Amino acid sequence: MADQNLPPTKNNLRIVKDELAFASLGYNLLDQKRNILVMELMNLINQATGFENKTQQALNIAYRALRQTILESGRLHTLQLALCVNTENQINIRSRKVMGVSIPVVETHFESHKPHYSSVGATYNTDLAIEALQNALNLTGKLAELKISIMRLAAEIKKTIRRVNALEKISIPTAKRLITNIESRLEESERDMLILMKNVKKFLESKEGKSW
Repeated sequence: MADQNLPPTKNNLRIVKDELAFASLGYNLLDQKRNILVMELMNLINQATGFENKTQQALNIAYRALRQTILESGRLHTLQLALCVNTENQINIRSRKVMGVSIPVVETHFESHKPHYSSVGATYNTDLAIEALQNALNLTGKLAELKISIMRLAAEIKKTIRRVNALEKISIPTAKRLITNIESRLEESERDMLILMKNVKKFLESKEGKSW
């Protein structure tokens, strides 16, 4: 922003007006960015809440089924069954942009090769525990994506708010005060010049009158 002690010239007035226009445009763009980021953040928070509940439910089902399997088959046999589980997993992480903010997209994929174990000694709860744990892992990947995205968006919103406040409370008011001050001093200079010209005219007219 221009110096508060700028000489009151028309060129400086034009410069400050250009700066005000630029600051106002920046304020409008940043304000729109802030609103879009806030809406995206609220949407992600709602999604995260839902996925957190689903993940907890899946984990509760898995742990209940695992405990029941241990009661039915014993801890050692349950461990042996767990070691027989043949599941391939793949986690892909990419990113997407929201108003210039890079946020992750986590994709998890599980491929089970059945049968994992002999049906002898296995129970319904064994299959249920495996299925529920895989479901929980899928949900956990999505939940991690959402939480990281929320943190990044929140940090960007905080920076954007600081910039918006700086423009709204410092840069734009300062430019407006400078414009008012320069315009006032230019008007005063023009009035002084007009009075001077009138006095000069009167003086010249009086000199011409005396010469006759």
